[in-house]
Amino acid sequence: MAAKPKILLSWSSGKDSAWALHVLGREERLEVAGLLTTLAAEHGRVAMHAVRERILDAQAKAVGLPLHKVFLPSPCSNDAYAALMSEALELAAARGITGVAFGDLYLEDLRAYRERQLASIGMSAHFPLWGRDTATLAREMIAGGLRAITTCVDPKQLDPAFVGRPFDARFLDSLPPGADPCGERGEFHTCVLAGPMFSAPIPLVLGETVHRDGFAFADLVFEEQ
Repeated sequence: MAAKPKILLSWSSGKDSAWALHVLGREERLEVAGLLTTLAAEHGRVAMHAVRERILDAQAKAVGLPLHKVFLPSPCSNDAYAALMSEALELAAARGITGVAFGDLYLEDLRAYRERQLASIGMSAHFPLWGRDTATLAREMIAGGLRAITTCVDPKQLDPAFVGRPFDARFLDSLPPGADPCGERGEFHTCVLAGPMFSAPIPLVLGETVHRDGFAFADLVFEEQ
């Protein structure tokens, strides 16, 4: 039997990338050999999701995969981002990685950008959740045991009171008309605490909520044992 192509999964710490990992595991067509995450170098947090690096490390341990971190300067231009990602992916290609999977759902321009960037270094892009109805998908995640907390809300699209709330049926039922149930247009971002892709839940509790750079952020910290 031919070896399955080895890929990395773009890991945001949130629900879509976690569920993409779950789907890839069920399909068994590709071997996810590691996670790839961008962090703000200045703060040591996942870009946009604002999840602490220690929590990111705990997630990688829970899914049993090595974590490849790309640290971004602040501010970070598009050119700088592309150069840093290309460098990281070229190193991965030298280790036998042939592509990258993403949890993207339907934004065509974002998909085209990812495909172009990867093609330029001879890699393929994979989108295991692409085209799924997001209302159905969101409830499938919850029914499948995924647990997540909203860590970032864009107040221009969603009431900031949604930040820090569990991503659950009540959350979905409370969303206003026009808000995407998976937050695909940037309405909100999440951090996953548990799910079928984790060997054990991560004991996190809600910390301070702050408003910064036009967004509302909820900090998550480890529960004291």
